Amino acid sequence: MTDNRASTGPGHGISFADALRVWMRIALLSFGGPAGQIAVMHRILVEEKKWIGEERFLHALNFCMMLPGPEAQQLAIYIGWLLHRVKGGLAAGILFVLPGLVAIMALSWLYVLAIDAAPVAALLFGVKAAVVAIVFQAVVRIGKRSLGHPARMAVAAASFLALFLFGAPFPLIILAAGMGGWLAGRAGLAAFAGGGGHGAKGGAILHDADSALGTEMPEHARQGFGRLAWVAAILLALWLVPVALLAALAPPDSAFADIAAFFSKLALLTFGGAYAVLAWVGQAAVEHYHWLTPGEMLDGLGLAESTPGPLIIVTQYVGFLAAFRHPGGLDPLLAGTLGGLLTTWVTFAPCFLWIFVGAPFVEQLRHNRALTSALAAISAAVVGVILNLACWFALHYWFARVSDARIGPLRLNLPDLGSIDPAAAILSAAALVAILRFGRGVLTTLAACALAGLVWKLAF
Repeated sequence: MTDNRASTGPGHGISFADALRVWMRIALLSFGGPAGQIAVMHRILVEEKKWIGEERFLHALNFCMMLPGPEAQQLAIYIGWLLHRVKGGLAAGILFVLPGLVAIMALSWLYVLAIDAAPVAALLFGVKAAVVAIVFQAVVRIGKRSLGHPARMAVAAASFLALFLFGAPFPLIILAAGMGGWLAGRAGLAAFAGGGGHGAKGGAILHDADSALGTEMPEHARQGFGRLAWVAAILLALWLVPVALLAALAPPDSAFADIAAFFSKLALLTFGGAYAVLAWVGQAAVEHYHWLTPGEMLDGLGLAESTPGPLIIVTQYVGFLAAFRHPGGLDPLLAGTLGGLLTTWVTFAPCFLWIFVGAPFVEQLRHNRALTSALAAISAAVVGVILNLACWFALHYWFARVSDARIGPLRLNLPDLGSIDPAAAILSAAALVAILRFGRGVLTTLAACALAGLVWKLAF
């Protein structure tokens, strides 16, 4: 098939009903964090359905990785928008989140009601080991596709050291990487040209010209500034009006205003995808707001890894615990439910704004070398950000006591070596071997580690 037609109306031959069925299927199969979710989308949309070509898929992915928030959901919104305009983007984005929202809400209730039960605590002890291994696996998987040049490796190393040793502001790291890549692209340097992706291993690449969408820019990408301004105004109001009302009306002893403000700020400033976002969420929720402990953050990530949908849905669990513990006079379970839903709203509503306003411009810049280089540099920096997250999780799982020490400009997480938990370290190592050496899947590893944790804790 060599169809270069624009993706307007029925020209691409894909009905909205067919797209709805495919987006629901993707949502129900999207386990294993953003890498796994994007791989599912690639397999179904590029390899199986042939709706979008490899080059266009990677261009959209790199743009979404540059945005704040969950890149997998934003990629679904982008492709849904390409196929069926705004209604396609809304359907793809909402369906992508819905199964995870329901599952995490149910698991959050179960968590607060049953956490004191010894079997539940034992299962979660094992789940934490799998989570540590899964995040390290993300470093390897994303690194393989993003670090194909020594300059990219240097960017990733600098990103990690800036966070791990100096506590540098996360947005500054992403901004610096993007600016460096953009300048390299403008100078014609090859270090950040092109990029890896999720292409089929050993198979033929589906070029844009051979896909249903073709190569041409869709007509709805040629929107005037006035229409884009109206779209932006409506989406901003839907996102920020509830935040402003809560900040003004929420009881002073509740967490609702802090939840609305923090996660709205998160939606603006967290670049680099779900694992990068979690680096900030985990540390802020634990160390600044004291909504939960490092162990509880690991528990939440384990729950999110075991459910379909975007990994960043773990923020709903964080918001649930924050409101549950600071209910402001409400029933704690009701407050937790409202806090979780509020968190989900302010986390995901901005994603539609970024895509519906930004995608038309990005479609027009698909062959811009400087933009491509900037996106590739950000992808490299994200590897270092995720490595920092993996180390933070591992230290707080393996050691009972980790102190925040400052030595000159250095900010270090120093573990008390005498507080190490050998079982945690051994179980994490076994999970890492299972995933990286033997290629075991996320759900298999989670289940095996949970069972091992149950056996260990109940036996000893």
